[in-house]
Amino acid sequence: MSNTLYDRDLQLWISQTISQLKSGEFETLDIEHLIEELTGLGKSEKNALRSNLKILLIHLLKLKVQHHVPDPMKSSWYSSVLEHRQRVLDNLADTPSLNSFLIEALERAYPDARKGAIKEGKLAKFGVRIPEDNEYPTTCPFAIAQILDEDFYGL
Repeated sequence: MSNTLYDRDLQLWISQTISQLKSGEFETLDIEHLIEELTGLGKSEKNALRSNLKILLIHLLKLKVQHHVPDPMKSSWYSSVLEHRQRVLDNLADTPSLNSFLIEALERAYPDARKGAIKEGKLAKFGVRIPEDNEYPTTCPFAIAQILDEDFYGL
């Protein structure tokens, strides 16, 4: 097992690294772990965007395909759309460079969102019709502008 400060106490390593950066002690920086942490931070930002986008797309798809369900069922989908759209918008506002990743995030999130919507659709109860898999488009039917539009619900 390694005996570096990074391995023993990550929070202390972060504090020390910040202190070294502020005081210009660049020659003593743990560059290898600093690169690892910064790379991980970028990945986590992208993962958060993709995850929120996926959940948003699941519920937009359900509203589009299962528009015939009773309103009480749809109300939770509307709430999820509102919440996850706001999370996506917050992700983009907090990290504007993620806008350049948005198309890729959508392309990666949509197949999983489609699978999720299909699986959830098969859980319909109380006489609600279960949609066929082919009723869910294989390519995203929503433009990015629609997905981000606070008044759009896929209907």
